[in-house]
Amino acid sequence: MPRPRQPGRHRRPEPLAAPEGAPALVLAVPGTPSAATRSLAEEVVSIARSELPGLDARIGYLDGDDEFPTLQSVLTHAAEERTARFEQARAAGADVAEPDGPVAVVVPLLAGPDNALLRRVRQAVMESRVAADLTDVLGPHPLLAEALHVRLSEAGLARADRARLFTVATAADGIILASVGGEEAVQAAGITGMLLAARLAVPVMAAALDVEGAIAATAEQLRGSGSQQLALAPYLIGPELDAGLLDAAAKEAGCAAAEALGPYPAIGKLALAKYTTALGIAPQQPQGSPTH
Repeated sequence: MPRPRQPGRHRRPEPLAAPEGAPALVLAVPGTPSAATRSLAEEVVSIARSELPGLDARIGYLDGDDEFPTLQSVLTHAAEERTARFEQARAAGADVAEPDGPVAVVVPLLAGPDNALLRRVRQAVMESRVAADLTDVLGPHPLLAEALHVRLSEAGLARADRARLFTVATAADGIILASVGGEEAVQAAGITGMLLAARLAVPVMAAALDVEGAIAATAEQLRGSGSQQLALAPYLIGPELDAGLLDAAAKEAGCAAAEALGPYPAIGKLALAKYTTALGIAPQQPQGSPTH
């Protein structure tokens, strides 16, 4: 037997499901596609689907090819499928309204702003001639500070929990938060950096990986203010990072580096949050309350 509903404001909210006919969530993946990139992107959309049952989530690559579908082709395919469903329903005699609104919501797989990549995402959406909404990048966000903390602790560069009494011998006393995308990306990373500094109780400074000498200058600044053991934390998901750039920067700064954020669960949740916000869907609805 189902459990009786709890009355009043303490009722447990029902899990949300994707509305029927809702636009697709299309993850726009930058960088050169590879099997590792595909695996990462699939894990991100898998997390999003587990949070919102019934979600139509797809992956489009900025630099796609025959093996990795381009963002433009994924959007075109989603539009064709929606039109085909409508025509089938009408042919079967169903009284259905012609679909309107966006075919898809495009979510860039980027932690911070990168104008060159975002321009290419916008261009692909325009060239597809498909009605699609484009969201902001995933950060800054407290969940990304949590993800950075976890990646640093996995590399032995930070304690997993500040409250624990034991210390990590190699724990960094200064963090360089590495971004790509120029000054705007550095400023955005700095916001998440403040949240990370509060978690770790050590100074955190953001610097651009793609600006020559920026990482080394930031390392010098941190050492000048008393930090002895530095660590490099990429404020990057991974596909947007050029091979070898992180290792070269770590060598330049003379410090160890953590892994990129990768398919950390928060990435999938943030991608879904961008999608639901774009559509005006509430994360959860209490039992018995209307869905808007």
